[in-house]
Amino acid sequence: MKKPNILLITSDQQHWDTIGAFNQELNTPNLDRLVNEGTAFTRAYCPNPTCTPTRASIITGMYPSQHGAWTLGTKLLEDRHTVGEDFAKGGYQTALVGKAHFQPLRGNDEYPSLEAYPLLQDLAFWKDFHGPFYGFDHVELARNHTNEAHVGQHYALWMEEKGCSNWRDYYLPSTGTMDRSTLHKWPIPEEYHYNTWISERSNALLEQYKQSGENFFLWSSFFDPHPPYLVPEPWDTMYDPEKLTIPTLTPGEHEKNPPHFAMTQMEQPDFSHLLESGFGIHGYHSHTGLPESERKKLVATYYGMISCMDKYIGRILDKLEELGLADNTIVVFTTDHGHFFGQHGLQYKGGFHYEDLIKLPFIVRYPGHVPAGVQSSAIQSLVDLAPTFLSLSGLPVPSAMTGVDQSEVWRGQKSEARDHAVCEFRHEPTTIHQKTYVNERYKITVYYNQTYGELFDLQEDPGEVNNLWDDPGSAVLKSDLFLRYIWAELGKEPLAMPRIHHA
Repeated sequence: MKKPNILLITSDQQHWDTIGAFNQELNTPNLDRLVNEGTAFTRAYCPNPTCTPTRASIITGMYPSQHGAWTLGTKLLEDRHTVGEDFAKGGYQTALVGKAHFQPLRGNDEYPSLEAYPLLQDLAFWKDFHGPFYGFDHVELARNHTNEAHVGQHYALWMEEKGCSNWRDYYLPSTGTMDRSTLHKWPIPEEYHYNTWISERSNALLEQYKQSGENFFLWSSFFDPHPPYLVPEPWDTMYDPEKLTIPTLTPGEHEKNPPHFAMTQMEQPDFSHLLESGFGIHGYHSHTGLPESERKKLVATYYGMISCMDKYIGRILDKLEELGLADNTIVVFTTDHGHFFGQHGLQYKGGFHYEDLIKLPFIVRYPGHVPAGVQSSAIQSLVDLAPTFLSLSGLPVPSAMTGVDQSEVWRGQKSEARDHAVCEFRHEPTTIHQKTYVNERYKITVYYNQTYGELFDLQEDPGEVNNLWDDPGSAVLKSDLFLRYIWAELGKEPLAMPRIHHA
């Protein structure tokens, strides 16, 4: 039997309910195409609601607390085993185009980083470097999020090759970022946008694989719709802010929640004991403090970023068809974690495990193998991607991978492979450190060294506005969920060494 190819397409920080097939306020014809031609999983979760930990989990098949890259600013050590190594051993070509973020933006002598300054902008280095990198034998990388774009690496080289020799004019030389006052419209033309670059370079690799006849594992890793909210014209005006449903805070919903929830809604909160560092994205930010007009415009721009990205995802899907590769290629579309754009009065991301932040869009297409036009509530986790890809490719799954093989679920042969998901978050050992267990109906979140927590009934309270943690009538339920969470943690333990004798 011929081995399948693997095409993983990811966005960055995309709310689970931002695909046109499920939300009529958005236009995403190419993601809708995947929904119609594959199975959409409505209960997919990230193992951590920030970039580095989850992206490291995708390639290791392990949780952040196991592979070690446990928060932003950490590094996935090069000695960690990655799925690309398994594919290479199995005769696959492996490549990553776009965002990696396995390493921090600032390295040091003990933990050097290829994705850090000043190497990040040393174009002479990147002209000659294409890997290997964490199991990918070919990489084309960038470190961009609109106006926080730390421009360099292969994307800057591509812009120059395309004739955009003045790309530096759009950025501040001291920081490599755009002027922070630039809002909504990304001033660089769409033809030089990183979406264009990712699709063009992904398609060039697909053509190479077609010519060589070799199997491939290709990760096309998009940067949008991660804030800051900017997109080239005409996408910046695609959506009328006045016609969109803007999520808002439910009055009183944080009264039963841990202290940092209510503090987000204060005019001048003091987060000094638990605030994450970072400019406007990774911390605890209120949506209610923004003017109504700006709240609406942010959502319109966020949707425009998704629709623009969808166009270039379509170009990759079209190339698969054109090359005759689609029937033998497993395509998975998902994101690394979710996003707040007003839900619960919050903006961006942080130490909150609401569904908005930990649940994901997740679509699988594999013609003739994965049912088409189906929606499934079978729970998925991004730690499951590596073992499932290997299983579907007929390759052995390393025993140290703690993700679950979902291959029978994807094929529609089994109703579920897991009955829960676990999500982790910590910024520093002395600040927010939490873990969440979520099953078919309930969700419980515990905090290290704290007696407060969260318990939600997702069936009766899908909006998660009624925290049952201190509800006397839910005491038995809470005890049961505590026990199930402990079982889940025990079940995560990697067994890297098989037992070979009784003693």
